Amino acid sequence: MERREFDSEYVNLLTNGDPAVEQHFSAYFGALLNLKLRRRFRSHEDIEDIRQDTLLRVLQTLRKKGGIDHPERLGAFVNAVCNNVMLEKFRDHARHPDADPDLPEPVDRAIDLHGDLVAEERKRHVRKVLDELPEQDQRLLRLVFFEEAHRDEVCRSMNVDREYLRVLLYRARMRFKALATRSAALAPE
Repeated sequence: MERREFDSEYVNLLTNGDPAVEQHFSAYFGALLNLKLRRRFRSHEDIEDIRQDTLLRVLQTLRKKGGIDHPERLGAFVNAVCNNVMLEKFRDHARHPDADPDLPEPVDRAIDLHGDLVAEERKRHVRKVLDELPEQDQRLLRLVFFEEAHRDEVCRSMNVDREYLRVLLYRARMRFKALATRSAALAPE
């Protein structure tokens, strides 16, 4: 690649989007950046990311109002931008270290289709068992466990005191447990 003089004319052409100058800029500085980055990074993806980001930032700076003050220092400016991009990459790697590529991908636990199916099956089973219980047991278990009503409220609703509520609740739970166990034993696998 030929070495051109980096003067105000070159920078003006680059700033205005001249295709030949852009091609030269990209090829010339891209090759220099590759040499610099290969000494510091092993990953081809990291090298390419930094190289492209550096060239993009330089072009964006040139095309902003004001651009750069000394066109003859374009090479030093590209190098400084590259250093900044490399530091950002180092900080990013320090914050988020790359996982070993040989390790398997972690299991996504956010969506648990099997767990959701099991939960729905359990809900259906509980509803079925509740429907088989006597009316008073159904009402009591729904108030206490599903609606989470306060025990005093349940006592008033069922017209019993706290001690007898405890007995009724125990009996209802035991009947539910017996029916659930029997129902599960009869269920096909």
